[in-house]
Amino acid sequence: MDLISTGFRVILDPNVLLWIVLGVFFGTIFGALPGVNATMAIVLSTNFTYAMDPVIAIAFLSAVYCAAITGGSITAILFKIPGTPSSAATVLDGYPMAKRGEAGRALGISLVSSAIGGLTSAILMFMLTQPLMKLALKFNSAEQFAVCFLGLSILIFISSNSKLNMFISVLIGLFIGTIGVDKLTGIARFTFGSANLLDGISILPFMLGMFAAAEIFSNVYAPADASAFSKDNQAKLTKLPSMKDFWTIKFTMLRSAILGTFVGIVPGAGANISSWLSYSIESKLSKHPEMMGNGDPHGICAAEAANNAATGGAMVPLLSMGIPGSNAAAMMMTALAIHGVTMGPLLLKAQPLYLSATFSAMIVANIVMVVISLFVAITFARILRVPYYILGTLILMLALTGCFAYQAKLFDIAVMIVGGIFGFFFKKYKFSTTALILGLVLGKDIEYYFRRALMMQGSFLNFFHRPIFSVIAVIVIIMYLYPLLAFIIAKAKQRSVGTRVGN
Repeated sequence: MDLISTGFRVILDPNVLLWIVLGVFFGTIFGALPGVNATMAIVLSTNFTYAMDPVIAIAFLSAVYCAAITGGSITAILFKIPGTPSSAATVLDGYPMAKRGEAGRALGISLVSSAIGGLTSAILMFMLTQPLMKLALKFNSAEQFAVCFLGLSILIFISSNSKLNMFISVLIGLFIGTIGVDKLTGIARFTFGSANLLDGISILPFMLGMFAAAEIFSNVYAPADASAFSKDNQAKLTKLPSMKDFWTIKFTMLRSAILGTFVGIVPGAGANISSWLSYSIESKLSKHPEMMGNGDPHGICAAEAANNAATGGAMVPLLSMGIPGSNAAAMMMTALAIHGVTMGPLLLKAQPLYLSATFSAMIVANIVMVVISLFVAITFARILRVPYYILGTLILMLALTGCFAYQAKLFDIAVMIVGGIFGFFFKKYKFSTTALILGLVLGKDIEYYFRRALMMQGSFLNFFHRPIFSVIAVIVIIMYLYPLLAFIIAKAKQRSVGTRVGN
């Protein structure tokens, strides 16, 4: 309790609180800009902290870190542009809600879910740092492979008219993920002599193409009904969710926040995997799985609560062991080190003020974030009144700018254009964009962790000697058996009804 009281006493100082508010504002704007992910937001913000007091710098950077993940959902919902890679899952249900004229409702659910996810992870981080550190130490490549494969299992529950098209889509995604230098052997694969492909296909530019550019191409080919964005519907467009909406998704919000925290603790997992994994589990538990991907608030809630909770989870191994749980956490480690913070087991004894300041800043930042993010989101929502021939051009220019800003490589723009062509034909011929993105995002990690685990364990059967892997494997098996059992039971009921009718 002394640690908590010390942290809040420092953070609630007006000067520190002002910097937290500024950090949330900058983080939200950075996150909403395509190409500026949480890692880049921290890099850009670190330049402002060199002359700051260490505690103020920690509070400011923690606020930027939390808000940048949340900001990515704004453009994901409004324009089908994932501001950050971890916002890709939010597109699936957020953009359909915006097209129905429910942009304000979707944004409200997204931002509050993000705040609850961040608060939950910060509180759990405060209470369980030492036990969670011990759990994280038990994860090696076998467990990381199992977590990634569990995330890929969302494909079982995606509603699709053609399972063959979905299967082909994920295979294409998995293939694209293999392009580049093999991490284990150093051998270039499928680069065809191009130096630009040695690092593989960048996920963010490709997703900008698959979602943003493809949507623009589709509207040029067959203009969509934009009546939901008209001036007459502006009140509905900016209408925020009701308390009934939040009461309906309360359990989704809680379990996604807890799941995101624990996934974030696993080094290398991060917000990206946690959002897809949470979305997968929500698809399994949903009473109306056919609505997932068609504007279901539960889908937005699951993705956003989990990816923001992963920010707190990633700080556990960072602060406890000096091991960053994600790229953004690695940048946080560098920024904190500049200000004299020594990560590791001795942090609690040597620099308790810095530890308590980090936790408290994340709690306060997530509370402040609801108000500031809603203001930013409603302002963005009004942009939808602009005629689409202007808005579409603006979105494409924004996507191109963000794509180039990501790594300052012209090749990324080519990747985005190719991704846009892929996305256009995928949508036209009913292939699954979600399956391709999942294959691309998780495929490379699944291959790497599986091969690395085989090198360490010697045999796949030895994976099952590890308790955590075995538990996750059982969950995956149940997930794959469930549709088959449901199909068999449904057929049996049909035969039973047919027999009674015949008699």
